[in-house]
Amino acid sequence: MKDNYNSEMLTPIKGVKGMSDENKQFNKAADDLFSTAVSRVRQPIESLFNWLIEKKTDIQRVSKVGSTKGLLVHIFLFSGFLQVQFVINKECANSSK
Repeated sequence: MKDNYNSEMLTPIKGVKGMSDENKQFNKAADDLFSTAVSRVRQPIESLFNWLIEKKTDIQRVSKVGSTKGLLVHIFLFSGFLQVQFVINKECANSSK
């Protein structure tokens, strides 16, 4: 992902099963700080996507769709919206270089 899109996915650090208590305590402060930093970046982005899905695309209304055709139209429109956003973001990133 880093080579193809020039981005890296960071996730909070989870404990490893079988790790000794000494190692857990030794790494705890750094792991906690890193996990907090990742969460502070991730949460606003997650909130934005939740807002887009719930308010702007009405994806939650899928359960009320009465036919398979209606469901497919809804899904393809949403996926098309995401693809357009991806292309726009990619073009903006390329033009800023």
